[in-house]
Amino acid sequence: MSYNLKENLMKEERLSGGHRMCAGCGSPIAIRTVLRQLEPGDKAVVTGATSCMEVSTFMYPYTAWKDSFIHNAFENAAATCSGVEAAYKALKKRGKLDDTYKFITFGGDGGTYDIGFQSLSGAMERGHDMVYVCYDNEAYMNTGIQRSSSTPHFADTTTTPAGSVIPGKPQRKKDLTKIMVAHGIPYVAQTTFMGNFKDLSEKAHKAIYTPGAAFLNVMAPCPRGWRYPTEELMEITKLAVESCVWPLYEVVEGKYMLTYQPKEKLPVEAYLKRQGRFAHMFRPGNEWMIEEVQKEVDRKWEELLALCGL
Repeated sequence: MSYNLKENLMKEERLSGGHRMCAGCGSPIAIRTVLRQLEPGDKAVVTGATSCMEVSTFMYPYTAWKDSFIHNAFENAAATCSGVEAAYKALKKRGKLDDTYKFITFGGDGGTYDIGFQSLSGAMERGHDMVYVCYDNEAYMNTGIQRSSSTPHFADTTTTPAGSVIPGKPQRKKDLTKIMVAHGIPYVAQTTFMGNFKDLSEKAHKAIYTPGAAFLNVMAPCPRGWRYPTEELMEITKLAVESCVWPLYEVVEGKYMLTYQPKEKLPVEAYLKRQGRFAHMFRPGNEWMIEEVQKEVDRKWEELLALCGL
């Protein structure tokens, strides 16, 4: 795919405006960008796990989705999508359908890393021709900013409040992208939006048009849970990438490829200090938390470079 920003922006919008999502939220931007990679004439069936996106874009009898949309419980979005994909293949084989459909699931980290992991793993292992897109905002934002297994180490949430008892979330963030690679599926990628959306757009197109199962993990910040000014959304994702907290890479048929390497790797504090959920880490006496996060990021970055042969 040859990426052209102007041509990309001229494509049909498949998620309409007026969908009630918060200003400064990364989730609708991620979803609009992914859906825009569908080729003209191709249709889509979208399944969505219960989430901020679902409750804000599909309030009966109104919908922001222009493609067929199925609302699922937290735990079964991938299972539903795989079932629809199987039915489509059967109908196509019998000559009852001529249209080309693509099958896409969207879920937050709660419905992907945690509650929906079983159905996601099953759908990927069976090799259904579908794309699962996780818009990762690193907590259960829809129900009150509770920690998930995607929540970063030391982050302050309503269930891991930073204080005298615990320093925020005690556990490290689960590396779901690598877990999906372990399923042996044809395409896995980690991305976010920065610059002109080139990385996200190209990876979304590859995921949609790679035969078989594909998985996209998209960092999608939440201004309410991360506590940053709404206008700083793009800056937050840029800092995540430049500090290697959220590296951009893809795995094609088991081969790791780095898709962006910072010219100068920023220290993690450049990313952490812009968010209220990490404010306690900058209080006197808490320097050890920043040092520990830096060590974690450095270790994982070196592991990734080795996997990419760099």
